[in-house]
Amino acid sequence: MLFLIHVSRRKKKSSRNQTAIILIVALLALLVYLLLRWNERQRLKFVRHEAYGISIPDGFKIHGIDVSRYQQFIGWDEVKKMNVENISMNFAFIKATEGENYLDPFFKRNWNKAQENKMTRGAYHFFLPDKDAVKQARFFIATVKLQKGDLPPVLDIEKLNRTKPAALKTSIKTWLQMIEDHFHVKPIIYTNADFYKKYLGSDFDEYPLWVAHYYEPHRPRIFRSWNFWQHSDKGNINGINHKVDFNVFNGDSADFSDLLIK
Repeated sequence: MLFLIHVSRRKKKSSRNQTAIILIVALLALLVYLLLRWNERQRLKFVRHEAYGISIPDGFKIHGIDVSRYQQFIGWDEVKKMNVENISMNFAFIKATEGENYLDPFFKRNWNKAQENKMTRGAYHFFLPDKDAVKQARFFIATVKLQKGDLPPVLDIEKLNRTKPAALKTSIKTWLQMIEDHFHVKPIIYTNADFYKKYLGSDFDEYPLWVAHYYEPHRPRIFRSWNFWQHSDKGNINGINHKVDFNVFNGDSADFSDLLIK
């Protein structure tokens, strides 16, 4: 009798173990399914536009470019007029300064011509971590005169230049604060997804983000909100005889308007 009871208990225990295993397997299968569905939702449809020479992520209404001396002389009227299947360039980020004293030789022309052709414009500073952040901020302030309807100033940070990460963050915060105090608007940070995750982290999540992540079939792999996505560096456009970076804005026209200098 005791033997039968013992066997019965072992069978019940085995049955419970089997049920638990089945539930765990079912739960894991559900999690895998949900992950695959989430991954599929993140995947964007890219549409090839031969006139632009690249595939452009679908579903974004506001597109733009960024330029510097590498694009040389730009026919801004041609840039503004180009429209391919309802995709046209609505904004342009223009390099202004680098380090403590380098002025992009095409900045003034690009800055003025973009405005003449009613292109929403933004100016960016290429930050050198091994140079004085205060001098860099003062140089940008002395060079760039923002007006109503312009995009906020941009800090382009891509390199360490042998600077320790903690010192880098301190320098960036100094530049950002000086620029915000002067222009009375929160600056935009530009960098690539890996650099942001590795060196900036959550310290700068309050700032608008312009993230570079080329040839990515999904949205940029960065776990925070972003405003602009530089998705290609090989675009073609009328008025520019060199390859140019293409960007999209993550929002509608009202969101875009809210971001501009008031």
